[in-house]
Amino acid sequence: MIPKTFKEVIDLGDGREISIETGKLAKQAHGSVVVQSGKCMLLCTVVSNYHAADVDFLPLTVDYREKFAAAGRYPGGFFKREARPSDGEVLTMRLVDRVLRPLFPKDYHAETQVMIQLMSHDDEVMPDAMAGLAASAAIQLSDFPFECAISEVRVGRVNGELIINPTRAQLKESDIDMVIGASADSVMMVEGEMDEISEEEMVEAIKFAHEAIKAQCAAQIKLAEAVGKKEVREYDPEAEDEELQKKVYDMAYDKVYAVAKAGSAKHERSEAFSSIKEEIKESFSEEELDEIGGLISKYYHKAEKEAVRKLTLEEGLRLDGRKTDEIRPIWCEIDYLPSVHGSSIFTRGETQALATVTLGTSRDANIIDMPSHEGEEKFYLHYNFPPFSTGEARPIRGTSRREVGHGNLAQRALKGMIPEDCPYTVRVVSEVLESNGSSSMATVCSGTMALMDAGVQLKKPVSGIAMGLISDADTGKYAVLSDILGDEDHLGDMDFKVTGTKDGITACQMDIKVKGLSYEILVKALMQAKDGRLHILEKLTDTIAEPNAEVKSYAPKIVTKIIPGEYIGAVIGSGGKVIQELQKETNTTIVINEDPDTEEGIVEILGTDQAGIDAVIAKIEAVMFKPEVGSVYEVKVIKILDFGAVVEYTEAPGNEILLHVSELAWERTENVTDVVNIGDVFDVKYFGFDPRTKKEKVSRRALLQKPEGYEERKPRRDNNRGNDRRRDNRNRGPRRD
Repeated sequence: MIPKTFKEVIDLGDGREISIETGKLAKQAHGSVVVQSGKCMLLCTVVSNYHAADVDFLPLTVDYREKFAAAGRYPGGFFKREARPSDGEVLTMRLVDRVLRPLFPKDYHAETQVMIQLMSHDDEVMPDAMAGLAASAAIQLSDFPFECAISEVRVGRVNGELIINPTRAQLKESDIDMVIGASADSVMMVEGEMDEISEEEMVEAIKFAHEAIKAQCAAQIKLAEAVGKKEVREYDPEAEDEELQKKVYDMAYDKVYAVAKAGSAKHERSEAFSSIKEEIKESFSEEELDEIGGLISKYYHKAEKEAVRKLTLEEGLRLDGRKTDEIRPIWCEIDYLPSVHGSSIFTRGETQALATVTLGTSRDANIIDMPSHEGEEKFYLHYNFPPFSTGEARPIRGTSRREVGHGNLAQRALKGMIPEDCPYTVRVVSEVLESNGSSSMATVCSGTMALMDAGVQLKKPVSGIAMGLISDADTGKYAVLSDILGDEDHLGDMDFKVTGTKDGITACQMDIKVKGLSYEILVKALMQAKDGRLHILEKLTDTIAEPNAEVKSYAPKIVTKIIPGEYIGAVIGSGGKVIQELQKETNTTIVINEDPDTEEGIVEILGTDQAGIDAVIAKIEAVMFKPEVGSVYEVKVIKILDFGAVVEYTEAPGNEILLHVSELAWERTENVTDVVNIGDVFDVKYFGFDPRTKKEKVSRRALLQKPEGYEERKPRRDNNRGNDRRRDNRNRGPRRD
């Protein structure tokens, strides 16, 4: 018997709907829902242990997976089983995690797992846009201590019209691709890419998304009430001691304030703060430290946070002595690495990124193989964040989610500026060498310069900046911080990263930690970010004003040639013999792809030596060479036979044809070598296919003057021989001669 189910439907306003259903699947989870739009179905389950883990943070895991069976496909590779998550899945996990995590109580430390699975795929629905809705709906059906319902939507804009959760086809035509996460009251997360839009247009898109999210939050609450809202579970909160908190505050606040006001460097400041903390701990006995050491550390950090925030709000000063809108000193350098195709260093204060560019063919494209999306990227960026960049020693266990997310943000910032006719596959790698505040924005800046150094003809240079916000709800004071430090990232109420050209925004990432942030403050922050971006952009263009006209001498040049589909096989050769020998002879890389629309061949020739590239082009043109009837061509003798000479067209080496002995000269030729020899070059006339021999015919004698008194040989007479053979007495048809 199928159990009773509960369902709520959300109208997207254009004929599309999203349904949220519970009661049928995964009933042992603490909360489970199936979210469906069209044929796309997501199953989300949530489970949280009833006992706290022995940690001082929330051990929350958000896991998003796309099952290949959902799209009727097999996993690629040797093992036919889904393995580690793809970058696309990791990016979706990050989008959901960033909205959910702040809504759990700070003292809730039970291990919590949110699992979202794509169970059925629809080509017209992008499932990642519904992952946040699914996660929040499942939590609303649980007994978790969770502040309020949230949701996430994607916003696109096609022909000036904003769209909620556009299809992938619509997204290709859109100049905005943003995912917004919010509760009914507050916007909490924004991430996306844009085609040089203004700050006002960005805020308009956020407002539009927020209205749709309000309806989705209401549907979740209604579903939970229909099922029966569970009482919030009890859990053991962290111990509190107001007297101890005041004591630590009194001991720490003034000293921390003084260190913060001194405007010192990162390591000097960290050592000073650590000394204050150790001094406070020394005032307690070992027995007290064993019992309340964790609380002392907690209260110290609260005092430190309050002192730093007050310094900024009341005096307009920051930890390193800067004013709120001041950018740290910047220096840049290009062409630093002698062997790479393009390189640059970008250093801003205590943050440094070294970027490299590698140029390749379409064979080097980044293949995307997900159940919800297949394709390839001809421009991609990888970001590496080694532990030494922050002065730490820790294990390296593969690419982290943070590295995937920061690299994706920088890639989205730059990719719109790669020209559509760029013949190369372009890979940018950013190595973060120092970090104290937004290495992802440093990556955008170093990536821009490295691309221009490599000779990639960027439409416009791109810069990026990380911003922060400190606000006081009681006094109404707030301060927008330009070019934030790592410490300011943790203690602020908002951190957001904005990238763009001189003409508009190309990408953004925001995490808003304060409720009810006004759009007026958001616009002011974005406008201050614009001033910072333009200041940084000026530093980049002072270093390299425009892309180099040519790629470096040791970098590969690429030439693309279109050939008719009928010649693809001839260029490749049997078993690839022709193309392989050609690559070896010319020291080039040759890639041939077929255009599915025109069925033409797209030949990419990559090499460092222009002579090798020219040789490949000449060979391809020779393969495609078609002489015209009646035209005259220069040929070269390459072989002598008893009945003629084999010649090749000099403009199409490799294209050979027989010059029959009878077409060498007007006079009778007994020996071919009496007239021509190997290596001789002369002109011939092309007559096309000879109907008698069924072979192509060229003639040398047709271009020679007929000798005086020359008489043509009379054609042989058949008399009645042919008539006699037309039929025999048995009425058989004519026989072949």
